[in-house]
Amino acid sequence: MSEYKRVFLIVLDSFGIGELPDAAEYGDAGSNTLASVCRSPKLHIPNLQALGLYNITGVEGPKVALPSGAFGRMAEQSKGKDTTIGHWEIAGIISSQPMPTYPNGFPPEVVQALEQATGRGVLCNLPYSGTQVIADFGEEHLKTGKLILYTSADSVMQIAAHERLIPPAELYDICRKARKIMTGRHGVGRIIARPFVGEYPHFVRTANRHDFSLEPTGPTMMEALVEQGYDVIGVGKIHDIFAGVGIKESTGVNRNNADGMEKTLALARRDFTGLCFVNLVDFDMVYGHRNDVDGYAQALTEFDRQLGELLQELGPRDLLMITADHGCDPATPSTDHSREYVPLLVTGEGIRNGVDLGTRATFADIAATVQDIFDVPIRTAGESFWHLIRQ
Repeated sequence: MSEYKRVFLIVLDSFGIGELPDAAEYGDAGSNTLASVCRSPKLHIPNLQALGLYNITGVEGPKVALPSGAFGRMAEQSKGKDTTIGHWEIAGIISSQPMPTYPNGFPPEVVQALEQATGRGVLCNLPYSGTQVIADFGEEHLKTGKLILYTSADSVMQIAAHERLIPPAELYDICRKARKIMTGRHGVGRIIARPFVGEYPHFVRTANRHDFSLEPTGPTMMEALVEQGYDVIGVGKIHDIFAGVGIKESTGVNRNNADGMEKTLALARRDFTGLCFVNLVDFDMVYGHRNDVDGYAQALTEFDRQLGELLQELGPRDLLMITADHGCDPATPSTDHSREYVPLLVTGEGIRNGVDLGTRATFADIAATVQDIFDVPIRTAGESFWHLIRQ
């Protein structure tokens, strides 16, 4: 049995720390989410600084003499820069082929199949801002009953509907039908239900979003843990991203990042043995995609405050890892994800302080390490760094 009881793994969704060598191939040359946010006067992250965030290779900022944990950066080996591929790689799956994207909208055969399956026509069918699409098509949607179908630079199909016309439960059923259509060469990472409310021109999206993901294409660290009797608890989008595979328990986030951290703090005060896997999506969804530098900085400041609370809750057999799944530089003209290194911060009572883990070749090193910590046979990609940081 492992000497460790619990691992808390927090993904700061989109918190990149500098362009990857192949960033230009993705249109992301020069992207650096952290550097952009550091220019905001609203950024105050003493706990992340103490853990060694600014000590990471390539990161500019106030370094500390002895970080209170191990630190490094990780390169994405998978082909892509979206949420699904990033989280799958963290969990141990390296995707050699990018998931399909639709820069010109979905092809006629997909649209026709969706219309036939749902009995409703579609509007838009283009890459679009999620807030702008309901402003531009919401009124016509209410008049015609047609679905608002759109996508982005990511491998997603998004379907928006007003809750008065199509209640969330009905929209979820529509998305399940779309999920059955979007397989094979059209196997997008996620089908996203996007309910909204309000009256024209003041439509607003609600918290009833729901993601319908592809099932993971290979073994994950979560499945390995569950098979050995460990708990795996997902917070936020984790259950959706992995289509529930390997997740024993899930708690949703109903409001914002702060709510996600409150749920995590509640779990830290509860008894369980295994992995608590957390996604904090606001950095990406609310600030990165909307090019809101100050908002991103303020959200990090708030996270850092709650991080201080979480550190106080950790026991002698607890370990905390903080990372990200991709970048989303809010200071670039693009509103899309960016191909960046992500941070790796690890702390706990039994962790050697000040260990520089350098540049890890893949996010999957986290998966290998988590399995190593719990003495579970490693079934995934990645190389464990557990031997480098344990006392």
